[in-house]
Amino acid sequence: MKPLNYKKQLLIILLSIFTLSCEDMVELDPPSNQLIREEVFNNEATVKSAMTGIYNELFQLDFSNGYRSSVTTLAGLSADNISNISTTNLSRMEFEQNEINPDNPDNLNIWSSAYNMIYITNSFLEGINNSQVLDQDFKKQMDGQARFVRAFTYFYLANLYGDVPLILSTDYRENQLAFRTPKNEIYDQILLDLQQAEEELSSDYATGERTQVNKFTVKALMARFYLYTENWSKAEELSGHLIDENGTFKLQDDLNEVFLANSKEAIWQISPIGGNGISTQTNEGNFFIIDPIFSFFAAIRLQEDFVEQFDTEDLRLLNWIGYNESKNAHFIYKYKIWNSTEYPIREYSMVLRLAEQYLIRAEARAMQNNIAGAISDLDIIRQRAGLNLLADLNPTIEQAELLDEIFLQRRKELFAEWGHRWLDLKRSDRTSEALEDENPYWEDTDLLYPIPETERIKNPNLTQNEGY
Repeated sequence: MKPLNYKKQLLIILLSIFTLSCEDMVELDPPSNQLIREEVFNNEATVKSAMTGIYNELFQLDFSNGYRSSVTTLAGLSADNISNISTTNLSRMEFEQNEINPDNPDNLNIWSSAYNMIYITNSFLEGINNSQVLDQDFKKQMDGQARFVRAFTYFYLANLYGDVPLILSTDYRENQLAFRTPKNEIYDQILLDLQQAEEELSSDYATGERTQVNKFTVKALMARFYLYTENWSKAEELSGHLIDENGTFKLQDDLNEVFLANSKEAIWQISPIGGNGISTQTNEGNFFIIDPIFSFFAAIRLQEDFVEQFDTEDLRLLNWIGYNESKNAHFIYKYKIWNSTEYPIREYSMVLRLAEQYLIRAEARAMQNNIAGAISDLDIIRQRAGLNLLADLNPTIEQAELLDEIFLQRRKELFAEWGHRWLDLKRSDRTSEALEDENPYWEDTDLLYPIPETERIKNPNLTQNEGY
């Protein structure tokens, strides 16, 4: 195991203080907390270590860690690509059945862990901006990275829950009774943070690791943001910036290399180093792979009607989908390592990658009636998958049919990654069409997750989403 030095251990301890909820902050002695923050933010080395601690927390916190209570798992269950192997886990079954109770513990895990990350980034931003000793250029680099992480976190909160409290400080007196903020205002703040981060950050991966946020990372999320807000020209422009950076990014020809650490396709990844333990596999690999010997641990399977969507020659079927005979189940095999203690770490959790940018630009172009341009981008993805080109099969395809094909390729390309399918169905008004025939519990009010009941008990100003 790669040892942590004393300074990094100290910063992990300090950062753990930042992860306390606003309610827990009531118990802290403000003078002691202030001394800790001054210690962290009075030199560049400790600030860099604190920022590394934030990245490490993304591997720990439920919403972002790719494990049982992550957006990847739970939003995946809400859609139509994956399902539970066992029906005895009632909490996860509620996500699969779109019947989530407000007291569901996994739902609380998403919410509370996301707000813990927001509290961490707010604390970090306050410390950076209040520091009188740090170099201004250095402060901008650190500020931009933290702002991105905050925007990224709010992006998922807003898309899963709709209106949510907008917390931009560490003032627990103000935060503990915060009202829900309209989603459009949350989006305004997301864009504001992303725009500032884009101005402040360089284009380098300073450490050589694609686990660090840079200008390209920001542009990738901005492209998705503009796609979701139907600003087609900006979505095309931003995704084009990433696609044109062919010296830095490229699609991996071998699909088995896509999810490797620092893959050329990766725009942003999360390293398992954040687990601070002896294991070095990703949570996605550990949770989704059905190991042939330890298959009794298996919890998630791919839905058979999803697997049947793939052509037999599709390389994604052949490389990214496994089959376990004892469970008679297909499983997610994008990550190949179920368990590891090896260094260097071979796989990182993928968050943003180039293939999504091609699909963003294809959709944005299609929505602007640039059919030829959309086909060209989509065929890059189809060709990598070993499929015949749409330009040859149907060059005169109409816009509506082309959009159906784009969403189908998004489903096949991005399955089991950060809830893409669930969010795609929602933003395109395809959810009822996709789910209501197979799910007798489906109601349109299921589009938003419930505000956790324990949070509403603590904060009487939190209203509940319709239908709960």
